[in-house]
Amino acid sequence: MSANPGKFNWPVSDQPGAELILLNGPPGIGKSTLARLFADRHPGTLNLDVDQVRCLIGGWQEDFQAAGAQVRPIALNMAATHLAGGHRVIMPQFLDADEEIGLFTGIALKAGAAFREVVLMDTGESSVERFYARGDNHDPWHAKVTAIVEQNGGSTLLESMYDSLTSGLHARPSALVIHSRRGEIEETYTSLLNALA
Repeated sequence: MSANPGKFNWPVSDQPGAELILLNGPPGIGKSTLARLFADRHPGTLNLDVDQVRCLIGGWQEDFQAAGAQVRPIALNMAATHLAGGHRVIMPQFLDADEEIGLFTGIALKAGAAFREVVLMDTGESSVERFYARGDNHDPWHAKVTAIVEQNGGSTLLESMYDSLTSGLHARPSALVIHSRRGEIEETYTSLLNALA
């Protein structure tokens, strides 16, 4: 995406404790579920689910990529504003490009906040299975994303995304990797808390 954080006058936090947590991982690994749980149990935390924000843009189903380009600067502004208030942001989002991760890292630094990346991982095979098993088939978001994945290679695309994320972690040694097993939500949540402690 082409958002440029340098062109905005981002607010700066004057309160300790502000942090941006990127909850990364392959599609369907449980990022959104875990982020909702974390926000529910940490009042004041913004659950910045970029995929849900995209759904607020009219026509997102017809032009998925264009809506994605529009939503990135919105997400950056939301994160910057909440961090400036001295609050925590958790963002469940698959990001494997250093440039995109750098945008959100920069926002945290400009706000005087910490940036932390936690990556949920399972085996490659299990990650693909979980993508296809997730959500409600009647949910427009899941239906659209599944259709896009199928149009672009299906399981082969998902395997490529998994490999790209895995290889990128070698360049980000500060990223904390935790294992996520299907159905073990509370256990994974505990692992997230331990990783952030």
